[in-house]
Amino acid sequence: MTMTPFLAEFVGTALIVLLGNGVVANVLLSKTHGHGSGLIVITVGWAMAVFVGVFVAASSSGAHLNPAVTLALAVAGKFAWGSVPGYILSQMLGGMMGAFLVWLVYRNHFAETTDGNLKLAAFCTAPAIRNTFGNVVSEVVGTFVLVYCVLNIASPKMGLGALDALPVALLVMSIGVSLGGTTGYAINPARDLGPRLMHALLPIPGKRDSDWGYALVPVVGSICGGVLAALVYGLQMAH
Repeated sequence: MTMTPFLAEFVGTALIVLLGNGVVANVLLSKTHGHGSGLIVITVGWAMAVFVGVFVAASSSGAHLNPAVTLALAVAGKFAWGSVPGYILSQMLGGMMGAFLVWLVYRNHFAETTDGNLKLAAFCTAPAIRNTFGNVVSEVVGTFVLVYCVLNIASPKMGLGALDALPVALLVMSIGVSLGGTTGYAINPARDLGPRLMHALLPIPGKRDSDWGYALVPVVGSICGGVLAALVYGLQMAH
């Protein structure tokens, strides 16, 4: 029995954020078994999170799991515009659920951690050097690579579900280790904005503000990068 497409997008995105932000929490928060294990652990953890999400959702929804992917596929004429709002809503809610579950699992470690920046990092991204233009460019380039490569790997009609999950995971890991040093490579509005909302809403002792001044960067950058990839891919196919 398969899930409905919208439920699959919700569940798949929730799994990505649960496992992806879960590895960040494990590395950054105090008194965890994985504390201080570093960037490579985080990038591998995020890659495997994408593997799991895509694998679970592929047969039911095409496993977009990312508003930037959904919009890019619609622009490319490979996905119906009428389904776009439902997919994006499902992805956003899934991102929020995944972040809630990370907080539930690590709530004692959030309480033990004194650095508010580390607590925020377990929910959403932040730039290493704060420069709006440069940060947007980083997100545009990272998301462009994600969407353009996905389209060229398998030319999916529906989304990532046309691929095996492993190549997508390896692609995300490559983006992380190569391009993630600037902004933390959100490359997905549901992965960043949904959890950021949960950081604002959840009762986390000693938390800082949710950095709303930065919140639009990963949203605008990833959407622009995805749409640009779809346009370039369209030009490529036209020739």
